[in-house]
Amino acid sequence: MTPFGLRVRTLRKSRGITLKKMAADLDISAAYLSALEHGHRGRPSWSLVAQICDYFNIIWDDAEELQRLASLSHP
Repeated sequence: MTPFGLRVRTLRKSRGITLKKMAADLDISAAYLSALEHGHRGRPSWSLVAQICDYFNIIWDDAEELQRLASLSHP
């Protein structure tokens, strides 16, 4: 698992959101989201990171941290 994938998975599970629901809400496939969480896909785009920040209402320093983790996360 990549640092970004672990963080997204932790956020999702802590809020009781299923992978399928989050993927549907973000208009991406569940398979792609799962691959991101498990580190089987490359770095997510900035727009996807921004969508995830909006989805979880992440702002300021926490949003910057998620972007930093995304930039570090490459399988």
